[in-house]
Amino acid sequence: MKEDQVKPFETGPETIQRVLGSYQLGDKLRRLRLRKKIGLVDLGKHTGLSPSMLSQLENGKLVPTLPTLARIAMVFDVGLEYFFADRKKRGLFSVVRKGERMRFPDRADAPAPAYWFEVLAFSAQEKSLQAYLAEFEPRTPGQVQDHVHDGAEFLLVLEGDLGLRYEEEETVLHAGDSVYFDASHPHAYRALGETSAKAVVVTTPPRL
Repeated sequence: MKEDQVKPFETGPETIQRVLGSYQLGDKLRRLRLRKKIGLVDLGKHTGLSPSMLSQLENGKLVPTLPTLARIAMVFDVGLEYFFADRKKRGLFSVVRKGERMRFPDRADAPAPAYWFEVLAFSAQEKSLQAYLAEFEPRTPGQVQDHVHDGAEFLLVLEGDLGLRYEEEETVLHAGDSVYFDASHPHAYRALGETSAKAVVVTTPPRL
């Protein structure tokens, strides 16, 4: 990948706001206030927040900071978990749009990352697996480091040719090829040739 094509590290304020919005903090605040029969003006006196700001929080126009939530929670004598637990009594269904994802290097301090990844299901809670879109850069075998982690790993190559080193033996995977392996054994990846390779990577926790 050319240098001018590499996306910079993103803070993603809009994405963060979208994730927090899925908890419906404003709706929970309104229900709590109405249940306690407290008006916006009175709540403002207790919390030190203006009625206008509280109204915007309830309508989802503002995302509350953690100190703000803590102040509101103390007034209503509830824990912070009230705002983040049990979002909806329904089946887990989470969509992540292409433009919502953020792109990260394999290591934040890496001057020349071996690969980049995007988390494909970051908005889903209590996941039983993790899924990523990864782009691997061309490297020599000595330029990639083995790593290990608990659980299993599945990889499907979307574009290019990928070298997967597993227990010191490299397997060449082409577009359309897939592999499943025990991730607790040393493994590493590198794109072969002069172009990058893309793959979907899925990891699962270890069996108990």
